[in-house]
Amino acid sequence: MINTGDTAWVLVSTALVLLMTAPGLMLFYGGLVRRKNVLSIMMQSLFLLCLISLQWILFGYSLSFGPDVGHFIGNLHWAMLRNVTGAPNPDYAPTIPHTLFMLFQMMFAVITPALITGAFAERMKFSGFALFSLLWAILVYDPICHWVWGAGGWIRNLGALDFAGGTVVHISSGIAALACALVLGKRKTYHNGATPPHNLVFTVIGAGLLWFGWFGFNAGSALAANELAVNAFLVTNTAAAAAALTWMAIEWRINGKPTILGAASGVVAGLVAITPASGFVSAGSAILIGITVGIACYFAVAVVKTKFGYDDSLDAFGVHGVGGTTGALLTGLFAQKIINAGGNNGLLFGNPSLLKIQFIAVAVTMAYSFTVTFILLKIVDAVVGGLRVEENDEIIGLDITQHEENAYTLID
Repeated sequence: MINTGDTAWVLVSTALVLLMTAPGLMLFYGGLVRRKNVLSIMMQSLFLLCLISLQWILFGYSLSFGPDVGHFIGNLHWAMLRNVTGAPNPDYAPTIPHTLFMLFQMMFAVITPALITGAFAERMKFSGFALFSLLWAILVYDPICHWVWGAGGWIRNLGALDFAGGTVVHISSGIAALACALVLGKRKTYHNGATPPHNLVFTVIGAGLLWFGWFGFNAGSALAANELAVNAFLVTNTAAAAAALTWMAIEWRINGKPTILGAASGVVAGLVAITPASGFVSAGSAILIGITVGIACYFAVAVVKTKFGYDDSLDAFGVHGVGGTTGALLTGLFAQKIINAGGNNGLLFGNPSLLKIQFIAVAVTMAYSFTVTFILLKIVDAVVGGLRVEENDEIIGLDITQHEENAYTLID
């Protein structure tokens, strides 16, 4: 039966997750790019909010959560929302309308490809971006979503734990981001170092909105207004705080001063890492997860990227790929059935097999997402006559060359 309290909470959570994309991610990424590209990166998030919303209704939801076909994908029984009604669906959410569960999951499908845009910021044609994003949602996000969360999905059957999207959202998009950075190559002005953000105020506001919206992302994934949602809310805030303090402490020790960009990056890293674990771990474990991911993502961004020289423009791989992987594996250490009877104990609570299962889920997701993303980029490159904008267009900026707009117009 439908529970009105659960329904109200998931409605609010759906709106919170939407806010993570627009305006949260739009501002976070928008502040990090140069001012000649701020509208282009914001446009990509807004465009995906529109595009994936329709793709999800047409067939994306059915492929992701529809009746299982070979433990790999859903069939089209729910395409165009046929047979998706206001009645609950016992396989996914027995106390809220099925249509509401579909809407909540839509917002996850929207933000996942939007995260990838941080890797190819400032250099991809809008036409190539649009086609790539649609194909990626169909061929990467929808199958992985079904594997992990769909009734009958093989990773779900294996027993892997992903409460709110560490594998489905962050690992899939993070490793795809790395593929994009490698295939597109460096920006013309990239010199093995960070490009200074044009507006840190935008970025910090965006980080704050992401933190705020993440409570819907994680606590909303309980799909009920209950003690599990409260725990997810608690550990989400805890891990974000621990990761931000860790990132700032490392900066302070190495560079002599902590930065607000480092604090904002640490917040997002902590949120990413706690996402798969949020319905399975305690507050104490969340602190350890936050500290660990703060260290891991700092060195991925500040050391590994510089050493290998790839241009992950806004650190989509360094934060979401590395952070999601860290969180998924640490779930295999810290998960407790006492927190969630529907989960399992991790290695530190007497069940070493969960860590092995988490590793398999992570490895397969990374291999599949990277391979299919690489192939899609090559195909789209041939179809649109080159993924990258012309060199002169890149120098002028994508706001003008792709959209004929300027974020900052000075009037006498």
